Amino acid sequence: MIDLHCHILPALDDGALDIDDSIAMGRQAVDDGIEAICATPHIRHDHDVRIEQLAGRVEAVNQRLRDEGVPVTVLQGGEVAETAVEGLSEEALSRVTLGKGSWVLLEPAPGPLTDSLTRRVEHLSERGHRALIAHPERHLSADMYERIAALIVAGALVQATADFFLRERTAAGMRSLAEAGLIHVLSSDAHSSLGGRPLQMAEAFAKLRQIEPVAPYIEWMRDVAPLAIVEGQELSVPFEGRSR
Repeated sequence: MIDLHCHILPALDDGALDIDDSIAMGRQAVDDGIEAICATPHIRHDHDVRIEQLAGRVEAVNQRLRDEGVPVTVLQGGEVAETAVEGLSEEALSRVTLGKGSWVLLEPAPGPLTDSLTRRVEHLSERGHRALIAHPERHLSADMYERIAALIVAGALVQATADFFLRERTAAGMRSLAEAGLIHVLSSDAHSSLGGRPLQMAEAFAKLRQIEPVAPYIEWMRDVAPLAIVEGQELSVPFEGRSR
């Protein structure tokens, strides 16, 4: 498995506290069957993330993982706020794509999803990039399903948070989104080994396999799509999303 959304870089944003925390997160990933992790620090105004330093930070974590014998690879990435994406140069944007492909993990602005997010998806498309929408389940509204479906029509794919399938309070809503074909990949969105969401996805995929409309596409969601995203390959979705 590949985790496309994880805050594993140490002492940077609101993710891993230090390198030991990063290594512990790597061990969690290995125990869950995750082989690669996109490091996705927040690219937005309230986090002082220097994009030009990210490659070195990723390599430093990879070197420590190798030294510790932890068989997981950290890949480049970023969680780019929709309010920040238009201000990024092409060079900066290329440094925060997922893996070394053309996909950008796009974080919606706080509150309900709006037309501005669709415009940012279209903006990325005009620049030769595709958008992977981060955790839209956080942006509840009466028209959330319609908004997500419109984003998919505009060329985006949707990433949901694996842990939310396992929580009693959120599981039913996540199941409903999956049944509607509005989820394409899962990620951990883990921030630390010390608390919060764990760097795990396997149990959530097991839950997805119990959802009849989704079950035939688990391997595509778990294996095919994430690999294509980080390798910059062509990717077509084998199911259609629908609003309510």
